[in-house]
Parts: sequence; C-alpha cells; structure tokens
Amino acid sequence: MKIKLGFVKNLGTACAAGILLAASASLALAAEWKAWNIHVDGYPNTIAMDKFAELLAEKTGGEITLKNYHGGVLGSQPDAIEQVRLGGIEVGNFNLGPIGPVAAEANVVSLPFIFKDVPHMFRVLEGEGGKAIAKGMTEKGLVPLAWYDAGARSFYNGAKAINSPADVEGMKVRVMNNDLYSGMISELGGNPSPMAFAEVYQALKTGVVDGAENNWPSYESTGHFEVAGFYSLSQHLIIPECICINADVYNALSDDMKAAVTEAAQESAELQRKLWAEREETSRKKVEAAGIVTNEIADKAPFQSAMKPVYETYLSANPDLRSLVELIQATE
Repeated sequence: MKIKLGFVKNLGTACAAGILLAASASLALAAEWKAWNIHVDGYPNTIAMDKFAELLAEKTGGEITLKNYHGGVLGSQPDAIEQVRLGGIEVGNFNLGPIGPVAAEANVVSLPFIFKDVPHMFRVLEGEGGKAIAKGMTEKGLVPLAWYDAGARSFYNGAKAINSPADVEGMKVRVMNNDLYSGMISELGGNPSPMAFAEVYQALKTGVVDGAENNWPSYESTGHFEVAGFYSLSQHLIIPECICINADVYNALSDDMKAAVTEAAQESAELQRKLWAEREETSRKKVEAAGIVTNEIADKAPFQSAMKPVYETYLSANPDLRSLVELIQATE
C-alpha cells in the first residue's frame, strides 16, 4: 500500500511539473508587457504608444503584446524608471531628464543650450552621440528603442516677459528633479523649486512658485497658461523622450524578436514626431488666442554665457563625458 501511495504521489508531482513546464513554455511564446506613460489620452506620445502596442503584436505574430498604462497611473516618472530598470514594468516612455541622475550619459542632453535646435538633437541621437548615450543607459538597465520628440522648453510665469537673465532674478521657478536644472536657474539668479509635474498648476495658482518651464503642448494641455500668462521663448532645453525597455527582457529576446520590437518602436516614433509637430502648432495657436503674451528672446547669448559654471561643474564631476559633450557640440 505504501508503495502504491508513493507511486501516486510521485506521479502527481511529475504531472504538476509537466503542467508548470507547459505553462512556462506558453508564457515564453506569449508575453504580455506593461508600459508606463505619463501623458493623457489624445497626446502625441499616448497615440504613438498605442500604435507601438499595435505594431508590436503585429510584428511578433502575437507572441508579445503590450498593455499601456497612460496618465502615470503606475506611479511617478522616477519610480517608473526604477520599476523598468528592475523589471517590474517592462517598458516606459520616459523623458531623458529624470533618467539623467541614473545614467550620466543621458544627463548630457540636459545641459542647457547643448542642442542648436530640435533637428540638431535628432542628428546627434541618430549618430555616434546617440550610440554613446544608449550604451550608458543600457548599462543601467534601460535600453532605448526609439527617440520621441519633446520639443524645446521655454520659461513661463504670471508676471512679466523674460528677455534677459536679469528678468529671472529672484523668481521661484519649478524644475524637474535634476541638479543641472536647478543649477541653470541658480546661475540665472532665480530660485529653483523641484517638484512633481502634477503639482505645478496649483503651485503656480497659489504663488508657491512664480514660474516654470516646459514645451508648448505641456504648457497648453495642463492649463498652466491659465495661471501663467507670459511665455518667453528661451528654448533653453531640448530634451528628447524615449521608449525604453528593461535590459534583461530585451537581451532575452532572439535576434529576430529584437529586430521586430525595435522596428515597432521606431515606426511609432515616426508617428509621434509627426503628431508632435502638429500639436505644437495647435497648442501655440490655442494659448495665443486665449490672450497669452508670447515673446521671442532676441539675444540668447547672455543666457548661454551664464551656463558656463553649469558646464564646468558637470564636467568636473564627469570628466569622461567631456568628449561626448564636444562631439555633440561639433555635430553639424
């Protein structure tokens, strides 16, 4: 009797193991990834991320599917970056600003005025500079699959147009949580106030901060123009966004699957850039129709000169990245 019970027990164990192996094989063939995105419905990035999910399923024959979580519902951007690095979330659409503290190479794009304009930024990212940035990010667990446009960031506030660094003096300005941004405001004579993006509207409305800085679509879509009616085109930061994937997840893919995933991401980036250009124009027209005062800054040289200490501090702490900074500046 004992022998029979032992046989049944072993048979049950073997069957259970077989079921687990079969389930594992099935999961390997049909993975569902989660993706984080801070942007709201209708935003260029949100539409492009949904397109990425569609293309991913199509190009992998349904073996990989993607469930997008828009509007930052899976947590703040810094938290989501860590989750993707650790594998709790497989994919994220991130701004390189908050990635900078994690990967020093990514922080290079946050140096004020390092890019001449948005086309220059993409020429850098699609060349040797982009390879160096991608390598540094990959070493920290984030593989960039494609680069999204996030436009140029400019200053806005509720009191006056900004035309020179003197206009920033004494102003409390919200910035993303990155020492380079804080240093930028400090060198202009202002008081940097790092805070979460979701808190900015109320902070502007109540006077916790005097101003902030961002691109046209963000300024418009958040309603910040309602409480900060002066938008000054400093275009001091041109920071891309990326579709990033957890390095271990990516490296576990076959070469064919890697190619399919990358191709889907890059095709979604083509759509995002087109939609972004259209959205920038629409956003600018909307806020100007609402009576917002906008101004071009005729001479940006004083702003650029004020950034020398920011560059010096950054390169003193990261001497190995001096060549990358010089490569970016030398790119035509």
